[in-house]
Amino acid sequence: MAEFRSFKPDAAPEKPDVAVLGREVGGFSFDMARRNAMLASAGTTPAKALKTGTTICGVVYKGGVVLGADTRATEGETVADKNCEKIHYMAPNIYCCGAGTAADTEQVTAMASSQLELLRLQTRRQTRVATAMVQLKRHLFKYQGHVGAYLVLGGVDVHGPHLHMVWAAGSTDTLPFMTMGSGSLAAMAVMESSYKDDMNEDEAVDLVRRAIRAGIFNDLGSGSNVDICIIRQAGEAAKGAGAASSAAAAAAGAADSSVAEALAAPVVLASPGVPAGPDKPVNVGNGVQVMYRRNYEVPSKAGDFRSGVAEVAGKTVAPGATEVVATLFRKNVVVEPAEPEDADMDA
Repeated sequence: MAEFRSFKPDAAPEKPDVAVLGREVGGFSFDMARRNAMLASAGTTPAKALKTGTTICGVVYKGGVVLGADTRATEGETVADKNCEKIHYMAPNIYCCGAGTAADTEQVTAMASSQLELLRLQTRRQTRVATAMVQLKRHLFKYQGHVGAYLVLGGVDVHGPHLHMVWAAGSTDTLPFMTMGSGSLAAMAVMESSYKDDMNEDEAVDLVRRAIRAGIFNDLGSGSNVDICIIRQAGEAAKGAGAASSAAAAAAGAADSSVAEALAAPVVLASPGVPAGPDKPVNVGNGVQVMYRRNYEVPSKAGDFRSGVAEVAGKTVAPGATEVVATLFRKNVVVEPAEPEDADMDA
């Protein structure tokens, strides 16, 4: 019988870290940190990431979801892009608003969108909003917040409208309305003061529009225009208050039954794209319509509170000083005419 003997080298091989660095290193390596500190001491300025400096929000209404975003991207104190697109395509029935680092939001949503497309081709079924949310949170959780993507995810599937908030660390929230970004506080003030359950589409769009405007006018990182994306179930077009009648209610009931039948059918895949016109919704299959209103409003060209402030003419004032020519507070104020100083002398 053959005998096998274990081979034992005369000396243990030298560890790579000892051979290269001359010392044994364990755990994390901080060599790059020391290099960065040396470059900083030499006056080298590292490249800055392009951040969106954003106001994004979303709201659930009766029969759909409305997403909104501003269009300003900043690079430090510089406005890098005045018309940045912050509402990203995820699936034919799902869109996502992104705040944080522009490259991270674009790449994360693009990677998740491609995975959802492959899943749709394999199952031949409509993408669930919860599936998109899990894809995003699993990807972001792996990087422990180092990928700067803060997302508001909205869509409509067989279970109805959904709205999720995905943080960069991988945590999620599910709420009827939400805001994110540097202008989120101003937008949340509008949301909390005006939101109500079972809003119609017109009310939801107006609420999102005013929330984004609040971020644009009160946050230096937000600005330019307002983008709106409406995702709704077929037959849930905007209805004004008190406009429904008995005939309309019967038609809505028939539409709901047809929608339920359509949602149970296999998905009809639609390619991503922006509608040709602002008032032309795109039928993406399975009883879902999408209306993406790019540059829905340009606040800098619209009448706003600044129209009540004008430069003073014909008076000695400091350069740049202004005077409010009309306010709501002066509407009921009666100003008595002043008497001349020499009235007593004339008498």
